[in-house]
Amino acid sequence: MDIVESVRKIPLQDPPEEDFCAADLTWTKFGNAEHHDEVALIPYDRVDDFIIGECSNVEWPTRFHIERGRKRAIGSLKEYKDDEYLEYRLYWCSFGPENYGEGGGILPSRRYRLNTRNRAARPQSMRGCTCHFVVKRLYARPYLALIIYNERRHINKSGFVCHGPLDRDAIGPGAKNVPYICNEIQQQTMSMIYLGIPEENILEKHIEGIQRYCGSDAKVNSLASQYVHKLGMIIKRSTHELDLDDQASIRMWVERNKKSVFFYQDTSESDPFVLGIQTEWQLQQMIRFGHCSVVVADSTFGIKRLKYPLFTLLVFDSRQHALPVAWVITRSFSKPDMSKWLNALIDRAHSVEPGWRVSGFVIDDAAAEIDLLRDIFCCPVLFSLWRIRRSWLRNIVKKCCNIEVQREIFKRLGAIVYSIWGGVNTSLALEQFLQDFVDQTDFMEYFRASWLPKIEMWLSTMRNFPLASQEASGALEAYHVKLKAKLFDDSHLGALQRVDWLVHKLTTELHSSYWLDRFADESDSFQSVKEEYIASTSWHRALRIPNNAVTFNDKDRFFAKVVSQKESKSTRIVWNPGSEFAFCDCAWSMQGNLCKHVIKVNMVFENIKGCQPSMSLKSFEDILIDLWRKPVDGSIALDLSLAWTQQILDQIEKLVELNNSPDIGTVVNKMPLNWVSKKGRTYTGKPTLRYTLPPANSNPKSLIVYKRSRKRKRLSQLR
Repeated sequence: MDIVESVRKIPLQDPPEEDFCAADLTWTKFGNAEHHDEVALIPYDRVDDFIIGECSNVEWPTRFHIERGRKRAIGSLKEYKDDEYLEYRLYWCSFGPENYGEGGGILPSRRYRLNTRNRAARPQSMRGCTCHFVVKRLYARPYLALIIYNERRHINKSGFVCHGPLDRDAIGPGAKNVPYICNEIQQQTMSMIYLGIPEENILEKHIEGIQRYCGSDAKVNSLASQYVHKLGMIIKRSTHELDLDDQASIRMWVERNKKSVFFYQDTSESDPFVLGIQTEWQLQQMIRFGHCSVVVADSTFGIKRLKYPLFTLLVFDSRQHALPVAWVITRSFSKPDMSKWLNALIDRAHSVEPGWRVSGFVIDDAAAEIDLLRDIFCCPVLFSLWRIRRSWLRNIVKKCCNIEVQREIFKRLGAIVYSIWGGVNTSLALEQFLQDFVDQTDFMEYFRASWLPKIEMWLSTMRNFPLASQEASGALEAYHVKLKAKLFDDSHLGALQRVDWLVHKLTTELHSSYWLDRFADESDSFQSVKEEYIASTSWHRALRIPNNAVTFNDKDRFFAKVVSQKESKSTRIVWNPGSEFAFCDCAWSMQGNLCKHVIKVNMVFENIKGCQPSMSLKSFEDILIDLWRKPVDGSIALDLSLAWTQQILDQIEKLVELNNSPDIGTVVNKMPLNWVSKKGRTYTGKPTLRYTLPPANSNPKSLIVYKRSRKRKRLSQLR
């Protein structure tokens, strides 16, 4: 086969099959005599068909994942070759590139029975497969994709077949009858086991999954039953203690789970302990839901009870639920230490999607390193009230016995927070508050010790930064409550001071719970799990309450009544309606949570004319008014500010219309037509030449441009 040196000489192929593989293409040697690759040129919109065909190979059933990716913007290169990429994706067989077998070489044969409890090597485990290919979307012709197959055989570094029916050494003599179990089916089965679902239901869903690859067979069903039973026994017998020493146990876990660790720093005299955990699934969700969206921080969880506090980064999924995409276990939140693992996290996201960026970052702690977050994420920072609201309400209910005193204290604290826009002296307001409730000694001791020294810092942060909405606060609180229920179970109290136990709980039970929630919602399966997932936030529970179930007492609207949807004779009373610091008498609110009754009352209250807006809306209005007030009247700066404000309002109106519309087609039809001028024909990689006539009175010598050499140019710069 002759070696081709230009992409333009490679024939374009478009197989008629719906899905096609490497065997359906004619491969061309591209490069030079010293180095060349086997390549094929196909339409870019058929890349997915090629990947599906490669995954459906009978001899090596597998899936390919993106190991590395790069991307360029159109117009970023002035000069380029015909094989330069616009998008670059390295696809690797999911059975590699790591090898988790014994010794890292060929996995041992299972032709004989092992007298050990260790599980035999499964076909879906990492086997060191070297099969991989590159897909280049051509810069010169973006509608074409160049496939470069570096290794078509599914073999390990030793040259042996490492998975599939032909892998005799890894599986045993019955390899052809072993059902293929992909990562999705395995994760689904593990998640159901961790959540305590009965084994009969797990087996039913497991068989449904593998029948997509193997079909219906009695022997396949029998092997699937054995697999589910053994996997359940393995999970029950698994332990977080890999070593008696907690620090040594963590080192072993990090060594075994390198793909789930984006940053690790062991304890030393100069550096604190930092462990950043992010599974591959969490990375995918962060790229998917975090791009051009909001990232939220749940900081300092377990600061009093755990050995090291837990810092969580979350994104909002398709239902606006908070989804954890990274966990950081550390005690140090100084600027130098945070910059290390934040940069490592951003670099990991950019290695998969170079254009990934964030539109906003929500914090819940006024002491956070805001300048650092702005510099790293290059986005505005918002502040959420959920932590301060929850802390105040919990301690008011706990330390004050009279319910009338409870709601009055909570209302006064809310008034102090609202006064940040009214020009009220907060110091005098706090002093008056302490005098009025001096008889509530337990709560006042707590407030003086925990909040009085830093209340000015928190109020200043609320005044200077945009405030997050109640929906965001409810989603963040739902994650916090779920995390607390998973970790602070009475049966685990003895292990709270071990980091390996915390890592084990996060990466098994909590991770599996969120994975199954997303899987149930997207696949429309596990209806009970899906319904529980949808109703997991107070905001979504409030949407189920009709507006006519909310009534106000009189014109002053001191309180509101909400009729229960389960028991029509039961009602809940919400005091101080329309405020983030509204007080409800339901059991969920008495635990310090933001309940559905408060959210629903505030939803109805916002539609009443003359009522005060929510703090997040008030913060937004304050920013717009401040933008309008800055320019001098009659100046050009005023025109520019008005133009910016109008542009922001237009974008907000379009987003609201798109969010509220049930059919996206109606929104698209209302958009104005954009007339685009027809471009002239140009040659790829070369700028178009424009010939113009010189002026009549011009000097011919002035039209001659002498091209100076680089050497002369450098010498002239040194003089």
